[in-house]
Parts: sequence; C-alpha cells; structure tokens
Amino acid sequence: MSIELEFVTELVVELTRPHEMGDAPEGTKRIIPIVGGSASGPRLNGRILNVGADWQKVSADGIAELDARYALETEDGAVIEIVSRGIRHASAEIAARIAAGETVPPEDYYMRTAIRLSAGHPAYDWVNRSIFVATGGKVGATVRLSVYRVA
Repeated sequence: MSIELEFVTELVVELTRPHEMGDAPEGTKRIIPIVGGSASGPRLNGRILNVGADWQKVSADGIAELDARYALETEDGAVIEIVSRGIRHASAEIAARIAAGETVPPEDYYMRTAIRLSAGHPAYDWVNRSIFVATGGKVGATVRLSVYRVA
C-alpha cells in the first residue's frame, strides 16, 4: 500500500505584527494574528477570514512549533475551519532573515504542517474525511502553503 498526495489548494495567509510573549520554560513564545488571505486551487477556493492566529513556540535550538487555527470561507459561502500544526527550522542566518521580514526561498529551510479541515456544509463533507499536509514558507507578511490531501 502506498500514499499518494492530491493537490487541493494554495493558501496565502496574511499576518500582522506578532505579539511577543517572551521566553517561557519550553521556549520563546509569540502569537501571530491571521487577518485574511486567499485559497486558490482545484478543490478549494475562497478567502481566509480575519479570525485566527498562529501560536508559535521556538526552542533554544531554533525549531519553531507552529500551531495555527483559522477559517476559510469558500466561494459558495461554506466556512471551513483550518487547524494546522507543524514545524519550521532553518540555519541561524536564514532564521534571522525570515524574522527580519526578508523574502527567503522556501527551499532554503524546512516548513511542513499537518492540517485538519472541518466543515458543516454538505458539499465539503469530504474535508471531514481526509488528512492534509502542506509545505510552504513565509513571504513578506504572508505565509504561503501548498496543501495536499493524503489519498
């Protein structure tokens, strides 16, 4: 048995300035508000709603744990909850460039997420019955994620 990936959508998630929480016993913490964006692809299209945030924790060795929760409104009016958990890591130089808001090619670092989608609309029941993974990176004040359904 093998695993196949089906491309579903490209998310462009708009962010605002992080709220730095500082150093906690388990790492440096920040909350990054999610204020909009878009979804464009063969199976999901719409806009990211201004309701969500990424709660990040960065360990002393530079591994960022990503924990984002936000929502997508599809072109036909369905609202889909997105829960995305993942990790990002890069060399110290690349991490500093990302933190400074510089555009760094996603190939220069590792960022992967496991995503769960949840919908109440019958046309999107298929998202409730699937697991999704994504790869991407930070581009300016956005995060861009290529989202795939695990078939």
